[in-house]
Amino acid sequence: MADPIIFEHPLNEKCRTLLRLSHLFEQFEHHLAMQTEWSSRAALMALLDIAAVLARADIKSELIKEADRTVNSLAKMADKPGVDRVRLDQILGDVQAVGEAVQAVQGQLGHALRNNDFLTAVVQRSSIPGGSFDFDLPQLHHWLKQDHAERVMQLDAWRQEVAAVQDAVDLLLSLIRNSATAKPEHAIAGFYQRTLSGSTQAQLVRVALPGGTPLFAEISGSKHRFSIRFLECNDMEHPAQTTDDVAFMLTTCNL
Repeated sequence: MADPIIFEHPLNEKCRTLLRLSHLFEQFEHHLAMQTEWSSRAALMALLDIAAVLARADIKSELIKEADRTVNSLAKMADKPGVDRVRLDQILGDVQAVGEAVQAVQGQLGHALRNNDFLTAVVQRSSIPGGSFDFDLPQLHHWLKQDHAERVMQLDAWRQEVAAVQDAVDLLLSLIRNSATAKPEHAIAGFYQRTLSGSTQAQLVRVALPGGTPLFAEISGSKHRFSIRFLECNDMEHPAQTTDDVAFMLTTCNL
């Protein structure tokens, strides 16, 4: 049986940033392990995109605040029946550690990557379609011709500049995704909507459909409400909302 297809939608800006950074770090890790020049090029571009996202002045404070907020939320669970205190204390320690690691970074996150002359040249030329070709960036061409082990060593050294961010994003997003269990729901004629109570601090909506389905979920919403439309992608250019009722699994993540 094919794995289910998961569609995610953030309900606030902080979760949106976490998802985008996680997506870029996953790209980086995927291409880092592969030996072709094209993979090293793709890993480098993912790293530069990470540095660009981190150029926002408030990212560092947002990650620290999110770590603190998560610690406070988890600490409230300590006295609830059935809670594994040993596991909870371990998680609390991990969250505090990633928050402190981000706070310990001197200056703006990713500053060293954005001020590297070689990487800056790659960013500038890559904004032009085809601008990263050999005659535009001979130094990049030379670097790509080095042994795979040397390229990996250099990429990993650059990644260390944002390693604290990667650890924080991975842990915080994992806790958000696992903060609730999936429940079966039905979308009447391909449409589902829910209003969230004021006391619910929902951060992320996850919709699961069976693998191989001809449908995809288009989600929109905010902290107050969200809606889901299920569209048929038989025609990739003009998908249309299905007229059938759709059974799906819904997770409203709230940490």
